[in-house]
Amino acid sequence: MTDHPLNPSSPTPALRPSACPGLWRIVQALDGGISRIKLDAGHLEADQAEAVAAAAGHFAGGVIEVTNRSNLQIRGVGDDHQGLVARLLDAGLGPRDAAGDDVRNLMLSPAAGLDPAMLLDTRPLGARILDLLQTTPRFHELSAKFAVQLDGGENLAMLWHPHDLWLSPLLLDDQLWLAFGLAGCPGHDAPLAAVPLDDGLALVRAVLERFLDLADAGQSRMRQLLSSLGVEPFLDGLALDLRRDSAVTSWRRQGLDRALHLGIYPQRQPGRVAVGALAPLGRLDAVQLRGIAALARELGDGSLRMTPWQSVLLPNVSAAQAERVLAGLACLGLIIDPAAPLAGVVACTGSAGCAKGLADTKADAVLLAHALYRRGPVGGVHLSGCKRSCAMAHTAPSTLLAVGPGRYDLYFHDPAQPGPGTLAGRNLTLEEAGATLDARHGATLDD
Repeated sequence: MTDHPLNPSSPTPALRPSACPGLWRIVQALDGGISRIKLDAGHLEADQAEAVAAAAGHFAGGVIEVTNRSNLQIRGVGDDHQGLVARLLDAGLGPRDAAGDDVRNLMLSPAAGLDPAMLLDTRPLGARILDLLQTTPRFHELSAKFAVQLDGGENLAMLWHPHDLWLSPLLLDDQLWLAFGLAGCPGHDAPLAAVPLDDGLALVRAVLERFLDLADAGQSRMRQLLSSLGVEPFLDGLALDLRRDSAVTSWRRQGLDRALHLGIYPQRQPGRVAVGALAPLGRLDAVQLRGIAALARELGDGSLRMTPWQSVLLPNVSAAQAERVLAGLACLGLIIDPAAPLAGVVACTGSAGCAKGLADTKADAVLLAHALYRRGPVGGVHLSGCKRSCAMAHTAPSTLLAVGPGRYDLYFHDPAQPGPGTLAGRNLTLEEAGATLDARHGATLDD
């Protein structure tokens, strides 16, 4: 969505302390360094995908992860950090301003501009928001986790990840407005107010400036500020004309089955479809990513869109070639069927790559998925190696929290309970957890 004029030979920018990986901030784990490539709203050209694959193979262990924020990260990075970063910058995979790398946290639908249900093509406004974030020096003070979501009304949209600021379109009096909320998500929360569509960028700027004006050193996220300040004082200080009548505050964003990102997805453009496939447990190798890029170039428009479900979408495929693309993705080892065993399971890195992990969650996820008699929805079962729950940005319908190798506490989501939900079993083996999940399977596991 943006140009990347940084010189690959430019010096490493000053890095502020953070636990989050970035392009330059390569965080060490048990399996080597982690470099996170923040994509412009999940967009990746085929040539860039090939560059990531080459960098992962040459400078790291070849493991590429799709994150739950539609980004990529390379695991197992060796000692040549400068060589890795230079390779990625040369491919245009960096911010417009080096200091803005941390704050390029904007989520759009992977079907932005394509979805038949969209009320708004979010890409032009999204590009302006990204430019605002990464080129405004004051906004570089924001936490590397501070995030904004711009929704266009698409059916294929992640509506359950919490964001510090979310925006979603609604039609009022035959005019498009942007409803917005703070420290929440459109799938669960009522909007606080709305502004005319033309004021969308001004709203984002005003919210970010007010947050930085008010937040103290211990308040890096919107929820922390609002817990002490309150919502009304925050809104009262925004120098914007906000609409807050019942037509806005009683509106709710409707969502559909998240499995729409797998298989063939119709586009608004006649004769064109998008084809989606899941990276098993969020991981690709260099051969797979090269193969996806080749399919995108040969049968799509030469681009990839990474999704918050840790999958990839190839847009603008001829409907006549859709099955061929789907077969190609399956041959590469990606998951194309929502009923496949691993399609319903998310797992963190686990003890194989993380010092905090108490169990090998990736390996255990494979065992659990194939042991389940019944299949859950995509993202329905989450295995977490520790209480940080890095692999899921929102509470999963069911969570297995590791307490030791091969043993887990099992929780079922309950909106009335904090954290992962209601405890359903302690210190369970995978077989015991699978039996409980099978017995509980059904509406309980749906978000």
